[in-house]
Amino acid sequence: MQPASIDDTLAQLAAQSYFASRELATALYLALRMERPLFVEGEPGVGKTELAKAAAGMLGTSMLRLQCYEGLDTASALYEWDYPRQIMALRLAEAAGERPGNDTLYRSEFLLKRPLLQALMPDENHPGARRVLLIDEIDRADEPFEAFLLELLSDFQVSIPEYGTVRAEQPPLVVMTSNRTREVHDALKRRCLYQWIGYPERDRELEIVAARAPQTSAELQRRAVDFVHRLRGMDLFKAPGIAETIDWCRALEALSVTELDPQSVQNTLGVLLKYQDDLARVDAAQIAQCLATPG
Repeated sequence: MQPASIDDTLAQLAAQSYFASRELATALYLALRMERPLFVEGEPGVGKTELAKAAAGMLGTSMLRLQCYEGLDTASALYEWDYPRQIMALRLAEAAGERPGNDTLYRSEFLLKRPLLQALMPDENHPGARRVLLIDEIDRADEPFEAFLLELLSDFQVSIPEYGTVRAEQPPLVVMTSNRTREVHDALKRRCLYQWIGYPERDRELEIVAARAPQTSAELQRRAVDFVHRLRGMDLFKAPGIAETIDWCRALEALSVTELDPQSVQNTLGVLLKYQDDLARVDAAQIAQCLATPG
């Protein structure tokens, strides 16, 4: 359901187990009201992708996801024609003595709709609901794809030469994410509302962990969150994100760990840290110090 206010946005996101800051809820609310894409940046694992999922749940629709990568082209992102079925239709028409034309080859059932094209079309499974399109890690795509995306998002329509123009009856909510592996062009960012998602404060992260890893005891959740916050204060190549905190609590639960001690931390540190240099830096002495530091 479309939120009526910023407070309502916060409440509806919380109902989806997504605990946003007021600044982020404001950006999402404005993106919906102003029908503008929302561009969110931040470190991996801070909840950028989860925001789009929560927004889809809030609006009562499904989320379309376009995962960006180097070399991504419009055929993979927008549409392709189903050539084997077109050839079969052509042969059937010839066998029936018909003269095939565009109406034979370029029908809707032969159009393979990729996420960008699907986002412009009504959601048959959720009639009347606004679609949510996640363009994930746009910084991994090439600059020519950015230029194409800018044109598409300007009018929320696309022209397919053999088929016609497809225009969105209701503009989708577009959430673009970036991990800042490279700078995205200013022209694309100016088209969007912008929000940076950082690591949450301790109490908000504890709230998130309690919602996403409820099987873990409250005391273990508290100690785990405290430990992760101390890790983030160290000089690491990649500090653990919220996703890693949640995974760690689930891993501790799976191992029936009830008390956070140096050995259990050492055994499961690979859930939090993904680089060997970081694992080597957080040695037994560092672990003991982090555990001994008051919360």
